[in-house]
Amino acid sequence: MKLYYAETFNPRKACAVAKYLGSPVDYVRVDLAHGEHRQPPYLALNPNGKVPLLIDGALHLWEADAIMVHLATRAGSDLWPSTPASQVEVLRWLSWNQAHFSRHGAALYFEHLIKPWLGMGEADAAAVAEAEKLFRHFAAVLDTHLAAHEWLVDDRLGVADFAVSTPLGWAKEARLPLEGFEHVGRWHRQLQALPAWREPFPAALATDAAA
Repeated sequence: MKLYYAETFNPRKACAVAKYLGSPVDYVRVDLAHGEHRQPPYLALNPNGKVPLLIDGALHLWEADAIMVHLATRAGSDLWPSTPASQVEVLRWLSWNQAHFSRHGAALYFEHLIKPWLGMGEADAAAVAEAEKLFRHFAAVLDTHLAAHEWLVDDRLGVADFAVSTPLGWAKEARLPLEGFEHVGRWHRQLQALPAWREPFPAALATDAAA
């Protein structure tokens, strides 16, 4: 298998799961700064021009959430639960995360990290204020759930935790407004204890994680 990645937002969770599982993948770094993802050789593999991308034989699988699930099922890991009810619950959190929590966390990540990296100027104060407001709203939803649960689904570590935690990988740099969410904080500390979550990218190839 080959896992195409960059040290950016969505590839983080795919790389973290691959590392956690010890998946037999060859990592291929895509140089976003030089537009490698927009070049014909890469577009022939993934017409979206995005990372991550997993190639497993004839399967060309894009979208980080799908890659996580594929890696877990391929490994026979309970990161992806075996019962239909729990699978639906995981899908609920993955959908919620993409629509809400990571969406607004990614907006802050973009304003505070990506814009300076690309030389796009200062953060947009109005965009930051709106993203902070919405991030707090959904962080409160997450905090309430975690008040009664150690992990997001079935009280065991799973792909939902790797997905929803993505913004927390840059909590300080993206200036995420996490104050007052004690249960999110506890969950974050549990995740930080996992080397695969804390340092998800291939060590020999990793560059500035803000890139």
